[in-house]
Amino acid sequence: MATAADQISYTDLYARWERGNWRAMEIDFSTDRRQWQEVFTEFERKAALWNYALFFWGEDAVADGLSPYIDAAPTEEQKYFIATQQVDEARHAVFFTRFMHEVCDIGDGTVAAGLEAIKPDLSWGFRQIFDRLEQMSDELRRDPSIPRLAAAVTLYHIVIEATLAQPGQHFITSYLHDRDVLPGFRDGMDRISQDEQRHIGFGVKLLSDLVRMDPDCRYAVADLLREVVPYTPAVLVPPGWDMRYTEVFGFTLTDIALEGLDSFETKLRSAGLPLDEMPGPPIFAYELGREERVHNGLQLVKGGVLGEKNGPASSDEETMKAVFNFIQHSLDKRHAPTEQGTIQWDFPDAAPWHLVVANGSTRVEPGRVEQPTVTIRCRYEDWADIVGGREDPLYLAARGRIRPKGDFRWLWRARKMFPR
Repeated sequence: MATAADQISYTDLYARWERGNWRAMEIDFSTDRRQWQEVFTEFERKAALWNYALFFWGEDAVADGLSPYIDAAPTEEQKYFIATQQVDEARHAVFFTRFMHEVCDIGDGTVAAGLEAIKPDLSWGFRQIFDRLEQMSDELRRDPSIPRLAAAVTLYHIVIEATLAQPGQHFITSYLHDRDVLPGFRDGMDRISQDEQRHIGFGVKLLSDLVRMDPDCRYAVADLLREVVPYTPAVLVPPGWDMRYTEVFGFTLTDIALEGLDSFETKLRSAGLPLDEMPGPPIFAYELGREERVHNGLQLVKGGVLGEKNGPASSDEETMKAVFNFIQHSLDKRHAPTEQGTIQWDFPDAAPWHLVVANGSTRVEPGRVEQPTVTIRCRYEDWADIVGGREDPLYLAARGRIRPKGDFRWLWRARKMFPR
């Protein structure tokens, strides 16, 4: 089946790379240094450095991790383009090293010193995504198969570049152009954005071709997305949930997340992998509306359900609603039992909720029902850890921390609804 990616050719992508070459060492940062001190407020410098740190670390990490992609690519044309991308990513890292040192007085001018200085600014979600990228590179070295490469391209080009980096670049370049500040940094970011557009186009093209080559790619991509997409709402969470870190430059966290979500879905669809056609349970509750999905994801992070565990998850009404919305829209309703059933959650440390399964549809509501089909008794904190991927429900059940009771035959018939 034809996809939007068929309009892209590897030859054209390579030609664009030759035409778009630029020199990170020749950008003049003298005006930037003066404006950094005189135009930016102290808090704006703090907020900007937090955001720029994520890009600096990311550019270095992706440059380091590309070699296995070259080895695994099936054709020479694909290998050649990935080699150009590795050059681009190294150039981006050099650009950020220079800016951080010459304008912001970060590090001693070496890449290693700059990276060490900004390491404390990396968010939990960011570290999870890039740790997974490093792990993926190792996996691809050991298993350069077509499905493994498809999963690796999805992580690198679709999740990291299209979903996270592209909206972040737009956020930065927009306020730099609107304020007409940091001309050297602005020029470099514009050029990086052009490079990344080319990389993303290649990733969409390559992913589309890989899916045609091996039907197992769909399963590999779906499994990868179920693993890493829950990290993404936590990537750009500012320190202490201080929304001024983005709003001081005219963008809300929701604005950036919505742009990322739209880019994510568009790139997958262009590669012939629309979310509603992925095998298995829905990925990150995609059936919810786009704004509700973004709100839900951010609320789960803010409430301590997704993301780094810093104590018990919040059991306030808004967080629990987000938890059960997420559960409802993560079920594979194609495997719902033919007979109606209700699952009741009975928490000693939070308000009760229940899930109704009827005629292939589901709904969640707060409160108790009189005669549930199955009752799950456990601490809300344990259940939040299951939803957040921090605990295995089978392990908790074996230790008696989850105690289901009721019609186990119905629960057995419903088992395939739940993500594994």
